[in-house]
Amino acid sequence: MAQKVSDYVLSRLREWGVENVFSYAGDGINGLLAAWERAGDRPRFVQARHEELAAFEAVGYAKFSGRVGVCAATSGPGAIHLLNGLYDAKLDHVPVVAIVGQQGRSSLGGSYQQEIDLLSLLKDVAGEYVQMVTVPEQLPNVLDRAFRTAQARRTVTAVIIPGDVQDLEYSPPAHAFKMVPSSLGVSRTHMAPPREDVERAAEVLNAGKRVAMLVGQGARDAASEVVEVADLLGAGVAKALLGKDVLSDETPFVTGAAGLLGTRPSYELMRDCDTLLMVGSSFPYSQFLPEYGQARGVQIDIDPGLIGMRYPFEVNLLGDAKDTLRELIPLLRRNDDRAWRGTVERNVRDWWQVMDRRAGVEADPVNPEQVFHELSPMLPDDAIITSDSGSAANWYARHLKIRGNMRCSLSGTLATMGPGAPYATGAKFAHPDRPVLALVGDGAMQMNGINELITMGRYWREWADPRLVIAVLNNQDLNQVTWELRAMSGSPQFLPSQRIPDFGYAAFAELVGFRGIKVDSPGEVRGAWERALAADRPCVVEFVTSPSIPPIPPHAELDQMENVAAALLKGDPAAWSVVREGVKAKVQEFVPGRGDRR
Repeated sequence: MAQKVSDYVLSRLREWGVENVFSYAGDGINGLLAAWERAGDRPRFVQARHEELAAFEAVGYAKFSGRVGVCAATSGPGAIHLLNGLYDAKLDHVPVVAIVGQQGRSSLGGSYQQEIDLLSLLKDVAGEYVQMVTVPEQLPNVLDRAFRTAQARRTVTAVIIPGDVQDLEYSPPAHAFKMVPSSLGVSRTHMAPPREDVERAAEVLNAGKRVAMLVGQGARDAASEVVEVADLLGAGVAKALLGKDVLSDETPFVTGAAGLLGTRPSYELMRDCDTLLMVGSSFPYSQFLPEYGQARGVQIDIDPGLIGMRYPFEVNLLGDAKDTLRELIPLLRRNDDRAWRGTVERNVRDWWQVMDRRAGVEADPVNPEQVFHELSPMLPDDAIITSDSGSAANWYARHLKIRGNMRCSLSGTLATMGPGAPYATGAKFAHPDRPVLALVGDGAMQMNGINELITMGRYWREWADPRLVIAVLNNQDLNQVTWELRAMSGSPQFLPSQRIPDFGYAAFAELVGFRGIKVDSPGEVRGAWERALAADRPCVVEFVTSPSIPPIPPHAELDQMENVAAALLKGDPAAWSVVREGVKAKVQEFVPGRGDRR
């Protein structure tokens, strides 16, 4: 039997080492589906419940495996559904290849059913490389370039294959005019800036007395070098949210997350430093960096499109974080004055005591900060943690101490709702032998997480470690937006937009064969986590939490507090509980004395 184009596509995916393709069926990819059957389901067709979820699964797989994620969708509506997940990958610099069907070539331009201009649709999200295959001889080059570009540039690429092309007999490009041959593979590039630029950077850093470092996901392979530089300079190190798992939070001079969801010691680090070294981050919030003119700055990044942004850096080093830091280290002088380092470490110790006290504030029924604070010391050292957007991301950023070989992520730049659960599915396909936890609000869970439980229920028995814990914060409120209305607009909660229906998340989990645990008392939190982490199957833990604990930044400015007060005076439906619980939580930052609340 002659090899068809669809057969060749799957064969080439296998040659690229692709093991899983996250997808949902549709007639625009019928040729590929038939080829999957002939290929014995290699690479594995992982059936999502929706194309958006398939894209998120591919992003989660890519984030936690370090490999290219692959998703596939039918023409028209299927391709449209992929977009949110693909934009999430693009903005977080994650390599994903999308394979999309299209109507037959003879119908294009004829307003045919499900015909849309896919090249235009995908041009922004896959702007680095998007092509439509119209003859079989295009295939090797188009597929190979899509993979190489996605991997080398850490971005999204797309390959569009019309349905009739999928069923054509495959023929390779010939050694002839206007034929483009191709080959597999791409090697890792070691890239370091010129010596004279590294020397200039060393001069700036050696002159600093109060050095702050900010590291992002681009520094993940350079953790030991980051620690060595910080030790030489006596620096404190803050982490961008996507770099939360770069360094252990048990390191005394690591101040935790920076930015809107960040910690007070990270804010103080930036507020008081005289020198800033940013490594592997495109951190977007310049207001959380030093005042302009306050600090001299050096940036290290491998992406020329992201270098020299966010702050008026004096030296911009274009290069791989690990390679560049290795070039820099021999040029740095040890700063023997440890007063600045001592201040940073003291601020960090004080902060964790504040977090301890905030977790102990009574709430009706459960304080969400307690939920995350109790989890932190119980996390396995090899856990993979995903968080959704919303108020859950605040508690994830501030309360969870990353250590050991833990990995974690969320939608950092797009900050879209909905990826927490499908990221966890992708993580399980990347590491079926590791425990995975998804921390999700009830808004995101109702948006698409409920459907993702069905997908998890289909595949979990294949995973070597069946532990997959989905924690749902059930407060019946789109809580992050509610607090943004109060703090940024001085507007009371608008119930028609913010109140969401109650739902039995734990009960639904039992329907799909999971463990379901519902927690509506503070005394049940620890035991629930213990049972979930010891379960022999995936487990949904539904925490009924108070919506009145404020996720306002710990360094909230006076105008934000005034806006909250104004919102409450305007008749906020939750005014009394906000005063009773929210103010009590906030005041823990100013309680004198030290010591653990327990």
